[in-house]
Amino acid sequence: MTSRLSTVARVPVSASFGLGHHSRSHAIRAIATTTTAAAAAASNSALMAGFSVGRIGQQQQQQHEQHEDRRHFTRHSPAPAGSSPASHPSVNIRNAHSASRCGHLVPSVVVQMRRMSTRAHSSSSSASSAPMAYTAVESGSPYSDKYRVFIKNAEGKVISPFHDIPLYANAEKTILNVIIEVPRWSNAKMEIDTKSPLNPIKQDVKNGKLRFVKNCFPHHGYIWNYGAFPQTWEDPHHVTPETGAKGDNDPLDVCEIGEAVATRGQVKQVKVLGIMALLDEGETDWKILAIDVNDPLAEKLNDVEDIEKHMPKFIEATNNWFKIYKIPDGKPANQFAFEGKAKNSAYAHKIIEETHGFWNKLVNKTADGGALSCVNTTVAGSPFTVSEAEAEKIFAAQPAAGPANALPEGVDKWYYPNA
Repeated sequence: MTSRLSTVARVPVSASFGLGHHSRSHAIRAIATTTTAAAAAASNSALMAGFSVGRIGQQQQQQHEQHEDRRHFTRHSPAPAGSSPASHPSVNIRNAHSASRCGHLVPSVVVQMRRMSTRAHSSSSSASSAPMAYTAVESGSPYSDKYRVFIKNAEGKVISPFHDIPLYANAEKTILNVIIEVPRWSNAKMEIDTKSPLNPIKQDVKNGKLRFVKNCFPHHGYIWNYGAFPQTWEDPHHVTPETGAKGDNDPLDVCEIGEAVATRGQVKQVKVLGIMALLDEGETDWKILAIDVNDPLAEKLNDVEDIEKHMPKFIEATNNWFKIYKIPDGKPANQFAFEGKAKNSAYAHKIIEETHGFWNKLVNKTADGGALSCVNTTVAGSPFTVSEAEAEKIFAAQPAAGPANALPEGVDKWYYPNA
């Protein structure tokens, strides 16, 4: 199967793989960045009509959430310590060991990808980039408090998505990397764990319960691929003059509005279109609007007004989603700066540059990060940089990848909040 982002060879689970002893006691799923054209087209049609996907049946949503790995995931076993990384051609599939789990053997395959070169278009110039390949690997069971998604680079080395993935994907700074935490249409509130070493993605927990966003009519789950820009930090000690509020102590949030449904942990290359300023519980919570550079609409979308032109009512729907999504949980409606209007690309880039500067201070210990973990493997001069061996020890201590837990009852329920 060929996607716009990756070339991925699909291997049936019935294929004959070498099954043998595993150097560790468990296998970990590797996430392949693929999507079906039919699903993407259907999703885009719903958005272009200004209407999010309606109620999805409980069984269908269970299949979408719990068995997402059947479409996007294969299992792989980490290489034994001290082994040399394999070469990385366009598509490299190698047989790997399997592990016995719950009385059965799970075939294990490593699918490694090198992304195709991408091209972003702007109103004044265009720039190409050949971004690095990244692989997302799971540990624990999805929809549990032990679930984590780690990121590995093209050499198979575990890295921090917060600190080690470059913000910019090209020298011109027109293409940026974004880490997808929550694929479109899903409800589980996943986020980069800023307080744990190597900052894996995990499901947010509040009051001892895993968080799932409610479906506020007419939306189902998140209405974009939701993620974060690496190497950015909204400094909680900095007050933005235009909003009068401090930063929320997280990386910059990104709403990737392209038609393809992403996968959790996928690293996409995007161009920035605009920005919205959500005022969430007294903090400035910036929301970047961006589009995958390989999306069919990417050539036509260069600034915030282009979104309204080619995707009518989309910004209005985005504003509405953020305004009401906490109401079913007993919270008041969220407020926005700038009267809820989206600012343009130039302003968005200004905020991105500013938060990148805050991150530089954070990772170099010239700003107070409090409980944030700045453990990284690549930032030159950072006092938090660790060796690849130390990073691997952190990763090796994680639990086995397990089957997804059952989704909570009511995850498909629609709510009708009045803002």
